[in-house]
Amino acid sequence: MSTETSVSLFRSQRRRAVVASTVGTSIEWYDFFLYGTAAALVFPQVFFPGQTPYAGVIASFGTQFVGFAARPIGAAIFGHYGDRIGRKATLIITLMIMGVGTALIGVLPGYASIGIAAPILLTVLRLLQGIAVGGEWGGSVLLSMEWGSDRRRGLMASWPQLGVPIGLLLSTAMVQLMSVTTGPDFLTWGWRVPFLASLVLVGIGLYVRLRVLESPAFTAVKESQSVLRVPVLEAFRHQWREILTSALVRMSEQAPFYLFVTFVLSYGTRELGLSRTSLLTDTLIAAAIGLVSVPLFGYLSDLVGRRLMYGIGIVCTALYAFPYFGLLHTREANLALLAIILSLIFHDMQYGPQAALIAESFGPNIRYSGAGIGYQLASVVAGGPAPLIAAAILESTGSSTGISLYIVGCCVVSFVALLFMPRRGEAFQAPSVVGRPARATGSAVA
Repeated sequence: MSTETSVSLFRSQRRRAVVASTVGTSIEWYDFFLYGTAAALVFPQVFFPGQTPYAGVIASFGTQFVGFAARPIGAAIFGHYGDRIGRKATLIITLMIMGVGTALIGVLPGYASIGIAAPILLTVLRLLQGIAVGGEWGGSVLLSMEWGSDRRRGLMASWPQLGVPIGLLLSTAMVQLMSVTTGPDFLTWGWRVPFLASLVLVGIGLYVRLRVLESPAFTAVKESQSVLRVPVLEAFRHQWREILTSALVRMSEQAPFYLFVTFVLSYGTRELGLSRTSLLTDTLIAAAIGLVSVPLFGYLSDLVGRRLMYGIGIVCTALYAFPYFGLLHTREANLALLAIILSLIFHDMQYGPQAALIAESFGPNIRYSGAGIGYQLASVVAGGPAPLIAAAILESTGSSTGISLYIVGCCVVSFVALLFMPRRGEAFQAPSVVGRPARATGSAVA
């Protein structure tokens, strides 16, 4: 094979890797965000009827939290196999689990039909969603980043991050479409259609992912016989600081994000009297802007440095905590739109460079496990409890001031974690960073 042909094939596979990662994560996040939107607008009435409005919201967000709590479990399970058998195979499995779990929510009877079994089964299906998305992130980011060049790791790793705005865009658009077209029947059956549509998206995702090859970095790990028997344990043993700081550095990104895209729906409609359709439209516009801002900030991190770009995002989010609610409280449609757009831009300042910031800190033979667990542990301390905490603060104080202070506190934690995050980007290229080569230790995969 000529050098020109070899280069052409490599570039073709790089494009496929980017597309496969981005399409897959978009579908996963479509399913995950769809649940969050329904938890704010639908589930309190369908699965938790007969309670006070905020009790129903808190119960609904409680089942949502189960999905967040399950994400580190999914990261550990699929990180183990992703570091042992490869990125591609695990990504196919996570996509199928997420799709089936989401479709089953679409046919799940409500409380009026099967009683307490309804919220219990809803929680189980949310658990499956959490496990799937927990295993998805690490593999999709690595598949794209490990096919990329050293100088563009921030940009390459940001493409799968586009799954968040794309998934948010698709899920919000589907909910809004069904809300408008079904009208009063939305709470009866209209909300189920977006969940069932997940099966179509999963079919598309599988087609794309089956056509991409394994990443060069993992192939090098296998060829050097550096595959570890229990990569998850090795990650905790050798790079626990990276795991801990990876989780805490996300506090300023993930906790505010779920306030900006899910809690705002219940807060805006119940407390401020804003239109549900208007808020969903605002979220759609902000998510569409993310299609540009996420890769832009990933690219900028390649130019100015990952930490500097991320730090700017943290500071902007903290400074915006009070103005955000101030804009919403005007009850003016244009200012509410501005509030939501700015909130996601400041989020994208962190989310664009975040994947590379975390993943390049780990050696390739534990990267799926270490980066995935560190990333998903934030779900337990940040994203998952955020809507619950915000709802509790609002219920007890009747004011958004405490919620703004909560956002600022998350930013302080993240900034400290960023300062203490070990600088080990040089570990990216080494074929056997953690432990000695497997041939010497007997830990290789045959």
